[in-house]
Amino acid sequence: MIVPEPVMLERFTRLCEIPSPTGCERAVADDVAAELRGLGIEVSEDDAAEAARAACGNLVARVPGRGEGWVSFFSHLDTVPHQGQIEVVRENGVFRSRGDTILGADNKAAVAVLMEMAARRAREPAALGLELVFTPAEEDGLRGAHELDVGSLRAPFGFVLDHASPIGEVIVAAPTYKHVVAIFEGQEAHAGIRPGAGASAIAAAAAAVAAMDLGRLDEETTANVGVIEGGTASNVVPGRCVLRAEARSIDGERAAAVIGAMVDACAFAAGEGGCDLDVEVTEKFRGYRVDPGSDAARVATAALERCGHEPTLVTTGRGSDANALIARGYQALLLANGTEANHTPEESVSALALAQMLDVCEAAVEAAAEIAC
Repeated sequence: MIVPEPVMLERFTRLCEIPSPTGCERAVADDVAAELRGLGIEVSEDDAAEAARAACGNLVARVPGRGEGWVSFFSHLDTVPHQGQIEVVRENGVFRSRGDTILGADNKAAVAVLMEMAARRAREPAALGLELVFTPAEEDGLRGAHELDVGSLRAPFGFVLDHASPIGEVIVAAPTYKHVVAIFEGQEAHAGIRPGAGASAIAAAAAAVAAMDLGRLDEETTANVGVIEGGTASNVVPGRCVLRAEARSIDGERAAAVIGAMVDACAFAAGEGGCDLDVEVTEKFRGYRVDPGSDAARVATAALERCGHEPTLVTTGRGSDANALIARGYQALLLANGTEANHTPEESVSALALAQMLDVCEAAVEAAAEIAC
């Protein structure tokens, strides 16, 4: 029977209650680094903070093993924005937020697990060295991982513990994410006296949205308009409207084609509505497919089986630091961490899931050592 470590559970609660929305990670980074250094573990911080628009750089902690090889694990320090202080409660073995905030298990569940593994292996070295990477600014474009010097990593591959689904899922494909901001500039006029003198930016944006294919477009592709902002008052023909939208697909070319069609819809609607249009398209992250026969996938499968979980290879519609690492040429594999309802006030994780995640990580180190031999 798996028994959760009390110290790990206390650490998890403490970390969740340290505010760290993207761009405000300094306090939690200092807490993590201080505890690890107190255990005699080497911790370094790179100079990625400015480029990543974060409050800290990437932290890399290394715990030497019995052998010369290394295996890496990744978690991120930041959370999505939230209002109010997070207060963690544990009821019937499940951690939740007491109020209307997120819990912060995304991704502090993984941070707490990796720190516990480091503490254990500082006392009793594992078969391989542990290379633990804690990134900032993951929640807004994976910015910390994008700035990480993967060439400085000693491990040939690693695992990202950042998928909110049951432990056992191995994520072998993730999407390319294209984001568009379209600004419609029309002409303001009094809506009751001279409406014909105006050009409604909101009407043009609405026409653009109506012409778009949205939702799930196929098994690997989605599109969404998430924000429309515009206008000043009900009696004013709106002169400006901002539309924010996205397209995601495992197939990068398909994501580009969908976002291109959305831009075309905006351009046509702006022209028909007498509006000017300014469009900015950015690629937040690049998609990938992982070879199920890769070293990382083989190690993950073996580790999960040893811990009594049935490995399930799945595709996700979200991004993680694995996207950024793979795009930089590093072999990374995203694993489920047993958290639920991330980014919402219903977010939760059980003490058992934390313990199971730790066991899987320990088993992965042993399985990686066997492959290295």
